[in-house]
Amino acid sequence: MALFGGGKPDHPMADPKQARTLIAEFPAHDATKALDEVTFWLDSVSRTEGFKLDYRFELYDALDQAAKVHQRKLSQDYLATDRQEKFRESKLWNSIFEFWKTLGDCYIQCIEQFQAGASGAGAIKKDLPIIVGRALRTVTLQLKWSALRYGSVDDRLWGLLGRMFVFAESKRFATTAVDIYPGAHGQGTVEREFLKALMLGVSATDGLTPLKQEIAERTVAHFGDMYELGDRPTATCNYFFDLSMRKPPARVMKNFDLSPHIRYFGPGKALAALRQLIEDIKTKDGVPSDVNLGGNYEVELVRSVMTHLALYWSDKPPARSSERRQTATRLTVVHGLSQILRSVRPVEDDTSLDFQVKNAGESWIAENISDGGFGAIVPQVKGDWIKVGGLLGVLGETSKFWGVGLVRRLTRDEFQQRRVGIHLISKAIIPVRLSPAGGVSSVIALRDGYQAVLLSTTPDKNGEVTLLLPVGTYSQTQPLEMNVRGKQYYLMPRRLIEGGDDFDWGSFKVMKNA
Repeated sequence: MALFGGGKPDHPMADPKQARTLIAEFPAHDATKALDEVTFWLDSVSRTEGFKLDYRFELYDALDQAAKVHQRKLSQDYLATDRQEKFRESKLWNSIFEFWKTLGDCYIQCIEQFQAGASGAGAIKKDLPIIVGRALRTVTLQLKWSALRYGSVDDRLWGLLGRMFVFAESKRFATTAVDIYPGAHGQGTVEREFLKALMLGVSATDGLTPLKQEIAERTVAHFGDMYELGDRPTATCNYFFDLSMRKPPARVMKNFDLSPHIRYFGPGKALAALRQLIEDIKTKDGVPSDVNLGGNYEVELVRSVMTHLALYWSDKPPARSSERRQTATRLTVVHGLSQILRSVRPVEDDTSLDFQVKNAGESWIAENISDGGFGAIVPQVKGDWIKVGGLLGVLGETSKFWGVGLVRRLTRDEFQQRRVGIHLISKAIIPVRLSPAGGVSSVIALRDGYQAVLLSTTPDKNGEVTLLLPVGTYSQTQPLEMNVRGKQYYLMPRRLIEGGDDFDWGSFKVMKNA
């Protein structure tokens, strides 16, 4: 691209030398301020008439490149921010999302002005695949950042995807390979960028923690050249997207009507490659160097995300295990293992599992219920502690017993009302005390009589029970003695089912009375 040049509207960046100076003066050591300034100038240029289109694109390109280091830094800061730091978390999110939205609007403006035959349009004709590819990447990143805050996706994003792909097809460059950005991972095609956005849209990332969402988006991008696009559904092309509608992609159902506006897509060869990568990571106990996930993560964390993607990319995605029934009932909710333990205590000399509430907790409304859990409306509260993977104690208004669940989905509707999906892992919990049995493991030393929660009222068919323990206390090599109402049981660890910020969820074999 030429280094700047063009018309002279009444704008500080109309002069190429002054534009370079303004960009060079962005604060190097204040990423938030720098990114906000980039967003300001992008918006300012886009609102100013009189720029020749080729020069307008050069300004957008220069501002886009100037933002790279800063948006990466803020993205890393966001993922590392404690969710309790609500003000900082919100400021970071707003800065990053507004940048991607404004940048995307700028590239779309270039496309629209080209279509309108604006001055300088002929000079950017060769750059159209790059401009559309970049615009599509901004849409993908807006989808990603909407999911990171568990918000509803703006319908305009699906409309933009359809419009831009139709434009690329009409100009016959949808499959043309170009350097969308300079450097590593910059090459691609419009079709590939289009498919990456759609595959991210069908991967159910709203059920993942923010860090897992980051890994998922990077994994989706890694397999971008393997996805399949066609005019008819197949076993590996089992989703559809209507280019003429502002609706998200969806799975193909039986007796589906064909339409010229419909494009069918799916994982194609990526599903087999993803499954092989999962096995390679397990075998080598590490992520291959050619897989760019944007950071170094624990192997099990990466594998859990990739396993999630493999499930949703398969021809038989996870199905609801039981029917969801509409209801309206109150739930008393406490969060975290320590609050759950404080909220219940057994009545002395009673074996009925009846517990008394010691912590009032919060009052939520369950709007639907199934055998596996609840869908609930969350009231506006001062503490913003709710997140995917969070542990909850739940007590229905007609229930005698406390249950325990995990937050699996968290969304915000158009009115910013929060809704959660709760996976109920036990309908009746029993507070117990645990002590190390025999020799104490060298991996982790446990004190006698620490509190835990028994989730199984009786052992399963394999003679196993499950417990919630304080985080970091589960050990595969440490047998335990469990005290339940004065009775002792000997437990052998079997597996760690899941871990959270303040709990380990483990399975144990009941060997004998201690």
